[in-house]
Amino acid sequence: MSMLVECEALRDWVKGILCRAGAPAPQASCVAHILLRTDSRGVRTHGVTRLASYVEKLRSGEVNPDPQISSHSISPNTMLLEADGAFGQVAMSEALRLGVQGLDTGDMRALLIRECGHLGALGLYALMAAEQGYFSVVAQRTPALMALPGFEHPAVGNNPIAFGCPISGADPLVFDMACSVAARGHILLRARSGEPIPEGWALDAHGEPTTEAAAALGGALLPSAGHKGMGIAMLVECLSAGLLASERSIAALRSETGVAIQGAVGRQGAFMLLINQRVLSRGYFDAYMSQWAGQYRRKGGVDARLPGARGAELEREVRRRGSLDISEDLYRELCGLAAQFGLNFPAAALA
Repeated sequence: MSMLVECEALRDWVKGILCRAGAPAPQASCVAHILLRTDSRGVRTHGVTRLASYVEKLRSGEVNPDPQISSHSISPNTMLLEADGAFGQVAMSEALRLGVQGLDTGDMRALLIRECGHLGALGLYALMAAEQGYFSVVAQRTPALMALPGFEHPAVGNNPIAFGCPISGADPLVFDMACSVAARGHILLRARSGEPIPEGWALDAHGEPTTEAAAALGGALLPSAGHKGMGIAMLVECLSAGLLASERSIAALRSETGVAIQGAVGRQGAFMLLINQRVLSRGYFDAYMSQWAGQYRRKGGVDARLPGARGAELEREVRRRGSLDISEDLYRELCGLAAQFGLNFPAAALA
């Protein structure tokens, strides 16, 4: 069973909860907007279901409620953004704004984001860049969550990576993946509902395969395609941690115990590459990608669609309807937050 909640009312309520938890209104508004848009595109693992953990991160200090975000150029095409523990949504939105400014006359821009919170669904930032006409790659480092069978402890993060590409006359191509078989958010949802996870998703705390979601949260995720997933995670480690390394981050790395962590950990590194393909390709990029996308769909048949197309269809339907459906389990959790902060949850109806 699921519940229907009016989108605007839910967005305002999420903003209100974050404000009561200590976030300034502009930051709370940014986070609420991105969480709701994430849900509207069908990415339920990284939408409003993350609100309770974000509130906890504010309380614990992992997310800075009043960050002093600063930025400076470290080369003609590269900018470093010191996020000061800001919400990932706030930090990456600012990085995107600065990056696009730098592409007015340039061909590419790299943004290094130091010490930001959990970004949520990385594909959303790649989508936002594509909607402004730019190709992008987005990545974020996580603490060690992933291992191969036989490892004593998690050895590398599931380090998500996404890219977005504008397609003339069509929805943007948006591909978003964690390097594990399944994002940790899928396991969190299964643990909440008491459902088992499929074989091959995770190991327990003893390094043994498990189908119990709770045991998986105390163990390690398995990489997608084995060593290939590990390799992509290592790439993200280079981009989102190595390029941002400092004495502080090296000391923090030494202190990582390999013990399973709970929730979305704050203060990590992130990376964004923006490319003004119109400058580089002299206008041929749009023509080529439009033709290629059409051929891909024709060769694939009636069921073929590019990554991002389903999310775009879902988002259009949510906008047409004006409401978002949430699971009964999430509804109960959000009602608990409403009682905790004295802010009534919006009216909901059975879907």
